[in-house]
Amino acid sequence: MPERPTGTRGMVAIRREARLRALYEAFNAREVDICLAAMTPDVDWANGWEGGRVVGREAVRDYWQRQWVELDSTAEPTAVIERPDGKIEVAVHLVARDKAGKVLNESEGRHVYEFRGDLVERMTIEEPSELPEV
Repeated sequence: MPERPTGTRGMVAIRREARLRALYEAFNAREVDICLAAMTPDVDWANGWEGGRVVGREAVRDYWQRQWVELDSTAEPTAVIERPDGKIEVAVHLVARDKAGKVLNESEGRHVYEFRGDLVERMTIEEPSELPEV
């Protein structure tokens, strides 16, 4: 098991991990306003469903609402790691179902977060080939 960070930086990492886990819980419960409150007003967010990026809280809201009309998607964090550059990597188990409940896709993914203070400033989706060597 990895050692927990200590000191001021360690406390920030622990607080950010808790914030991200709460964000995933709120996303899966479709509590959009709770999710958006955890983001900067000008958040830069990966659009994993349609491709590209969306910028701003309202753009993230619109993206998720479009997605949820078509799919019932969930993302469960399986590991949270602070990278040396201060970014937070979250390993996620992703499941997408159609409206009848049939699984369309089930996979593992990596979301990488950058923060401004306590708020998420940017989320990027990384492919396995992009993951940094440990």
